[in-house]
Amino acid sequence: MTYLSNGVSSLRATFNALAAGIAVALCMSSGAAAQPVMGRVFSATEFAARRADVMKSIGDGVAIIQGTTERPGEQPLRQNNQFYYLTGVVEPRAILIIDGRSKRSALFLSPTNDRREQSMFGPSLIPGDSAQKDTGIESVVARDQFGAVLAQIGHDGRTIFTPFHAEVLGSASPGDPVALARATKNDPWDGRDSREDAFREKVKAIAPTSEIKDLDSIIDPLRAIKSAREIEVIRDATRIAGLGIMEAMRDAKPGMHEYELQADAEFVFKKHGSYGAAYFALIATGKNTYNTHYHKDTAILANGDLVQFDYAPDYNYYTSDVTRIFPANGKFTSRQREMYTIYLRLYQAVMTSIRPYVTPADIAKDAVVKMEAIVANYKFTDSKIKDAANSFVDLYRSKPVRSLGHTVGMSVHDVPYAAATLQPGEIFTIEPEMRIPDEHLGFRLEDMLLITKTGYVNMSAFVPVEIADIERLMAQRGLSDVQLKMPVTK
Repeated sequence: MTYLSNGVSSLRATFNALAAGIAVALCMSSGAAAQPVMGRVFSATEFAARRADVMKSIGDGVAIIQGTTERPGEQPLRQNNQFYYLTGVVEPRAILIIDGRSKRSALFLSPTNDRREQSMFGPSLIPGDSAQKDTGIESVVARDQFGAVLAQIGHDGRTIFTPFHAEVLGSASPGDPVALARATKNDPWDGRDSREDAFREKVKAIAPTSEIKDLDSIIDPLRAIKSAREIEVIRDATRIAGLGIMEAMRDAKPGMHEYELQADAEFVFKKHGSYGAAYFALIATGKNTYNTHYHKDTAILANGDLVQFDYAPDYNYYTSDVTRIFPANGKFTSRQREMYTIYLRLYQAVMTSIRPYVTPADIAKDAVVKMEAIVANYKFTDSKIKDAANSFVDLYRSKPVRSLGHTVGMSVHDVPYAAATLQPGEIFTIEPEMRIPDEHLGFRLEDMLLITKTGYVNMSAFVPVEIADIERLMAQRGLSDVQLKMPVTK
């Protein structure tokens, strides 16, 4: 390891050392030692393996990705998903270069800011040996060196891979910031480029002979297949989501607002160390259940209504997605039992048809055979429920089925499936809906399914779905029964 005197040696030398596979370092900065950026979630080795996978795909090129910026207020910093996936580093305005030629990476960090550290974030990651050991990244240097390194890359005419899509932070899925960036660009009273578009233009200006390619198309397939550790984290996120739903079940009673049930889940989320929510709470009662993504959460639970509850945490940069249905008063009516039971049996028929290495269309064909038999043998007393059940089966019978639901990972609607057939290590939900349109009622369950080499694991199976289990849980005391009450003003 060579220490550059005063940290001001030739920037060209810095890049050459990186390209040659020699560790680069600056003089160690003074100040407090940085807190570990990895924590105990993922090892530096796992992040290094992800970067190595990127190197295999970019050949002689380089991948360049920006970390997120500071937050515009009193908000905790959350890194964007792609940068975190490759580094585990949560520092504002960091930049990462992955060099496919030298098989090494470099992290560029902004200067430390004592006021910011003391008031908000605590000690920052400081360039040098300690940061290199902590992150597993071969070179951790000051951000002001990035321009010279980029210029050398451009001088050599090497291909540059960088994200084309807008960054994804918490409470968002990949399509959300993309749609926002497009709307902003097309707004005649705005017209701003996305941060990613602006970055690419600056890269082109400094490296005009380099071809710029999309890095997202390389990272996304890697993220589609979860590692053993990722699966553990998502399983934990699912346990937290399930407990949140179960606390809401126990607490629910007529007269409560939908948002009071949201509070039950959020207590559980924070109690177990979640950053926050993975998406807005979808807690719908009565006719609100017809709107798939209803999220006003202001209606009052009425006696005889059903509640549809869909909410999950943002936990260690991963999420979950579980939905359950339960009666506001703790007891299903006879009509609700009829509708819920046939829906549940059809839902389970889809689930038991899922297997690896087959397409969603083949799974649907297998499920339809089971569902047709279930409907034929079910004792309907209500023609509307029978029509709803047949319409449900038609969703799988008459239309090409390209997806059973949606993938889940760092986002609740995560990166696409890895292949046309289901692959071991993929995690997704199914959430088919049954509706009675003229009554504005909808039924939707949702479970987290992990594909294995021999079948699948339902990671949310512990959250009650059978009527007897739901009613038994709802007979217990809820959080509202034991909480302190608001003082009465005179």
